[in-house]
Amino acid sequence: MQKIIDAHAHIFPDKIASKATDAIGDFYNIKMSNKAGTPELLLNEGKAAGISEFVVHSTATTVHQVKSINKYIVSEIETHPEFIGFMTLHPDMDEREIKDEIDYAIANGIKGIKLHPDFQHFAIDEPKAEKIYRAAEGRLPVLFHTGDKRYRYSNPERLQNVARKFEGLTVIGAHFGGYSEWEHVHGYKGLKNVWFDTSSSLMFLDGKTAVDIIHELGTNRFFFGTDFPMWRPDEEIKRFLALPLTDEERDMIFHKNFEKVFR
Repeated sequence: MQKIIDAHAHIFPDKIASKATDAIGDFYNIKMSNKAGTPELLLNEGKAAGISEFVVHSTATTVHQVKSINKYIVSEIETHPEFIGFMTLHPDMDEREIKDEIDYAIANGIKGIKLHPDFQHFAIDEPKAEKIYRAAEGRLPVLFHTGDKRYRYSNPERLQNVARKFEGLTVIGAHFGGYSEWEHVHGYKGLKNVWFDTSSSLMFLDGKTAVDIIHELGTNRFFFGTDFPMWRPDEEIKRFLALPLTDEERDMIFHKNFEKVFR
């Protein structure tokens, strides 16, 4: 059986899961495939689709939410060994707060940081965000929501600027490196500290374009991701398997690339 790691999934506490899921759908004007992004639903749907491990995270839209979200993610990875936790940070935190939160996260098994510039209202390459990158450099990879033609926060060019400036920072550009702005992903070529995930892209990219981007940026640079609860895991796997890739390329993207970076 083919091993699959889902490198991009959102989870929320049961009491707010439906509300949070609806809010994401409203933000993107997309009908969500799942009614609530609960850990149990992710595990049930993911395992039924053949996924064995899941990167889980949530985003703090205010500084006040950071600690509680990170404690929640830590509790979930302690409860579910299938989960790989990514913490949240906010650029309005000061340097000491950021360092302390990263120390706490690493001590409790967290493996990365997730930032969503559009939700958090900051530009990826603006100066106030750089204190996060300095603190994370050499310690934790940073997964960025990247791209959205409606905003000027998370454009691919901004992530490319950060990758060039912070060469020791491991960077993951979600959504093929630029949701709805895939015409600007060519600037990533040659950046050795940048990886990508396939989440929330296969629904919108034709197969040839998706494979052309994968080959241009490097098959060894991509992770598979579902963006649960936006899409059902089985449907995202089906879309991915429809791409004209070799079996070895599929294995690399399904799990081998992720394991090389995180293990």
